[in-house]
Amino acid sequence: MSILSSDTMSFYLLGESAAVIQTCAPVSLFCQRRLWSLAQQLRAIGSYREVVPGMNNLTLVFDPDLTSGAEQLALLADLWERSEAQDFSSRSVQIAVTYGGEFGPDLELVAEHTGLSPEQVIVEHTAADYMVYFLGFQPGFAYLGGLPPALATPRRAVPRLSVPAGSVGIGGMQTGIYPAASPGGWQLIGRSSMSLFNPELAQPSLLQPGDLVRFVAV
Repeated sequence: MSILSSDTMSFYLLGESAAVIQTCAPVSLFCQRRLWSLAQQLRAIGSYREVVPGMNNLTLVFDPDLTSGAEQLALLADLWERSEAQDFSSRSVQIAVTYGGEFGPDLELVAEHTGLSPEQVIVEHTAADYMVYFLGFQPGFAYLGGLPPALATPRRAVPRLSVPAGSVGIGGMQTGIYPAASPGGWQLIGRSSMSLFNPELAQPSLLQPGDLVRFVAV
């Protein structure tokens, strides 16, 4: 079942216990902020199994024994109409990073590709404010917007079998930080000792959609 409200928006059920709002293509920060505002309102209600904002969408997981899908679709449509992008307030998070050497084995490669010195790469990388658009790939992995175009570097032709937790990398036009050890193909320029994901916490992921992130060289 779906409810179409415009050419660019739809509300539909995903199985028996999830309702989805899909909107605002192509990606825009205005629409993302409005989705994040909607997520905050839904979490404040406090009766949902999960509220998952994504890129251009939000998924609401509910208990079908307590409410119906039709009710949740109607709620999403109502809250969306009443939500505003400016209602969302971003949180600022600083992440300390040790750049280069054994912690950033691809820093020299990124410098060579971009025509910058390693020091200039670090300056550019730490000067930008990055927006968390959504979490994915692995628990706590934040997809960040805001990489300076001068730092864009293709991913490795052959991914590493194991990237250490806390590694900061560049892949194309994106930068990111690995919450846990995993295979990966991004160019590694540094590493942080901060814990980005702890399943024992009420909010396991340190970074959340809408956060503003600044990397700090140590």
